Amino acid sequence: MTFEEKTIKSERIYEGAIINLRRDEVTVQNGTSMREIIEHNGGAVLAAVTSEGKLVMVRQYRKPAGRVMLEVPAGKIDPGESAEAAAKRELKEETGYTAGKIKFLMQFYPSVGYSEEILYLYLCTDLTPGETNFDENEAIDIEEYEINRLHKMVMDGDVQDAKTIIAIMTVKNLLEEGKLEAGRK
Repeated sequence: MTFEEKTIKSERIYEGAIINLRRDEVTVQNGTSMREIIEHNGGAVLAAVTSEGKLVMVRQYRKPAGRVMLEVPAGKIDPGESAEAAAKRELKEETGYTAGKIKFLMQFYPSVGYSEEILYLYLCTDLTPGETNFDENEAIDIEEYEINRLHKMVMDGDVQDAKTIIAIMTVKNLLEEGKLEAGRK
């Protein structure tokens, strides 16, 4: 069975500041089909762990969800910017922290059914506090949580953001495997 879909025709139907939307006509086993695809530069996701072993979190209102969400810091990759440069920039902008160490952990598609966006998860440690530099349209509270509390919040359904769940579960796994020394005193 062949799963690959070949593009017959592609048309951009919307251009925005953060996303574009295109419609592709593709070949499928029994003919053709239409795919609507969100184009996005991708984003950096930050698992910022303090020397006390706490994960730095942000709380902000998210219009698509219609409520305030608890999330790990994250942000879009600007055109021409590397994922790691975006990670460093977003960490500073959203939390005020700079990371003495930054390590790429993984990349993933948050919504592969309709978006080509890729998120890049970074572990940020050896944090130095500083001043935030929020975008003019951002209202963010910065909080720190023990990883076990965050894990319970995930399991109880209190954390519902996919990138945040992935970051929390990854950090918990690293701690349990002894691959993350933050907070081990």
